[in-house]
Amino acid sequence: MQADRFLHTIDGISTWVGKAAAWLIILLMSAVCIEVFKRYIMNMPTAWIFDLTNMLYGSLFMLCGAYTLAQNAHVRGDFLYSSMKPRTQAALDLVLYIVFFVPGIAALIYAGADYAADSWRINEHSNVTANGPPIYQFKAVIPIAGALVMLQGFAEIVRAVICLKTGEWPSRLKDVAEMDVVGEQLANSQYVDEESRKIAIEKAKDIDETARQRGMGGDLQK
Repeated sequence: MQADRFLHTIDGISTWVGKAAAWLIILLMSAVCIEVFKRYIMNMPTAWIFDLTNMLYGSLFMLCGAYTLAQNAHVRGDFLYSSMKPRTQAALDLVLYIVFFVPGIAALIYAGADYAADSWRINEHSNVTANGPPIYQFKAVIPIAGALVMLQGFAEIVRAVICLKTGEWPSRLKDVAEMDVVGEQLANSQYVDEESRKIAIEKAKDIDETARQRGMGGDLQK
């Protein structure tokens, strides 16, 4: 129970940050719509919006990395992974995390912190467009996002160790997935009866699980 509490706490941090960062999509969409309106309707393009959209999208992409890892949603390149037994999966994960993940993310944090510090020191502005906006605050996101991914990576290493001992993957915090949306849409449809809805959802879940190659069970409902 203590191990589960530790893992779910880290999952919760990654999930909270990922959901908070998701609001940047609203700002990103607003900036793009404003620029389209000004450029094509008013004939008054704004150069700095290009830099702003890059910073918003980059921040969103980086800050959601830990959340994606917490949901085990990163793409796996090994198509054999889903057919392996849990202990074999855990052993493979453990080796890859220790050999590649930890050194790689540690290098990202180290280099990103130095990169951000230099940017803050010189009050760096974008040189992509004329009168570019400040970008030092954006570069500060790099080591922060790296630290969050590293924290979630430690949780994944603990999960692998527990699975090696017990033969089962520890539970994860469950978040809303595409299958939940499909289920809600079918539930509100007047053209689908209850039995057909259940069959359709089960088939969709099987396809989703196979495609994502998760191979992990025991999700924990919030």
